[in-house]
This record gives sequence, structure tokens and C-alpha cells, in this order.
Amino acid sequence: MPYTVNCSILLTDLPLLERPAAAKAAGFDGVEFWWPFATPTPAADEIDAFVGALADAGVQLTGLNFDAGNMPGGDRGLISWPERTADLRANLDVVARIGERTGCRAFNALYGNRVDGEDPAAQDALGAENLALAARAVERIGGTVLLEPVSGTPAYPLKTSADAVAVLDRVRDEHGATNLGLLFDVYHLSVNGSDVDLDLKTYGDRIAHVQIADAPGRGAPGSGDLPIQRWIDDLRAAGYAGPVGLEYKAEPSGDADPFAWLPREQRSAR
Repeated sequence: MPYTVNCSILLTDLPLLERPAAAKAAGFDGVEFWWPFATPTPAADEIDAFVGALADAGVQLTGLNFDAGNMPGGDRGLISWPERTADLRANLDVVARIGERTGCRAFNALYGNRVDGEDPAAQDALGAENLALAARAVERIGGTVLLEPVSGTPAYPLKTSADAVAVLDRVRDEHGATNLGLLFDVYHLSVNGSDVDLDLKTYGDRIAHVQIADAPGRGAPGSGDLPIQRWIDDLRAAGYAGPVGLEYKAEPSGDADPFAWLPREQRSAR
């Protein structure tokens, strides 16, 4: 599966549960989502509808975020947020059960912003503990917890691959969890000023998932200045065999194809 469509940022002119079928109609076999529910513990019928939409569309869920809070309002995860720890921990089993039902094995844990009045060191200790719990929750289904650097949010403390890998190492060393990996989003890294080529060489063996968007603008590949295809080729040459997540912004499609940059025959595994 060479590419997977992030249906939380693409195809947004459609209701959420219609997007998997639209991705399939566009020629893709895989989709990924940010947390698609309004609460960390949605009702059973909401989960059934989500799982059913994937099955009906005939697509594989390749990635799912843990609940990250109010993303439009500026939240960027619950992992290191003391006030939301109970919500995060209640969410872990829900995510694992969705993974079990859908075959999804990659789960993105947004780390969370720094909180005014909270000790950053205490937030980081909590973050490591909660990441270990997340890893344990999905370990029984063969899942991997992903951690990513993020741009555009000054309060989010993980800006570079080195920042994220340091947290992954802490979780391993202090809590013994090993089913965690780096989410390598070339857009976020580039916007934050990273040398993506160097990061790829330095942390290639830690990369568990890849996402792409061009910069400036977070548009489709070819809309900006980033050498995205070369990076994909380098990742493949280095041994990355997973899907590449399309996590870019596109205008509401109407009659336009938000995937026009990618030949249809390259979108699926066939």
C-alpha cells in the first residue's frame, strides 16, 4: 500500500463517514484518521458506524490518533496534559478495540502542549508514563504507538525528530515499552527548520510511519518547494515499507481532484 489518505484533513467537503468510500473511489486502498469522535469514549453505535463505513468502503484503516482534545481550538494531545489524564486513559482501550476490529496497527499519540502553571518536567514524566500505558494497551493487538514533532503550535514541545526520539528513549528506558516509533512528517519537520535529509539518515531505523504535505502552505506535493518524491524514494531505499500518509490541505473538491498530482495507477497496491 504505497499511499493512505488522511480523511480528517482531506475530502472534508463530505460527511466524515462518506470519506472512506470517496478515497476508495479515487483509487486508494488505505485511509487514516485523527480521532474521529467528539469524546474520548464514544457510544458503541458511533464506533459501529465508523467501523462499518470502513468495511463498506473496502479500505484498510492504516492509522488512528488517540483523542487529542479540541484540535480546532488549539489542543494538541492529552499525553502530557495532567488535567486530561483520566480522559486519555479511558481512551486507550477504546482505541485498542477499534484497532482490533479494523486491523489498524499504527496509533498516533499527540504529546500535548505545555500548560501554564504546570512544571514541564512533571508534564514530561507524566507523558512518558502515559505513552507506556498507550503502548501496553495496543501491544496485545500488535500495535505501535507513534510520536511526532509538530509545527505551528509554540506550546507543543516536540519540534524536531531528536525531541521525539528522546521521549521514545525515555519511555523505553524508564518503562520498558518498545512498541513505539517516530512519525516522520516531512511538512512539520521542514516548517520547523529541520534538515530532513539528515533526520532521515540519523533516525531512519526509528521511523514507523510517514506523512507528507508541501511547504509553504501545507498543500499537495508540487504546490510548494519541498523535494517530497526524493524523500519518499530515500525512505524506501532505506527500508521503510509502510504507507505514506497524505496529510495535506486541499480546496473542497467539487469537480476538482485533490489527488491530481498522483497518477491513479500509483495510488493503490495493485
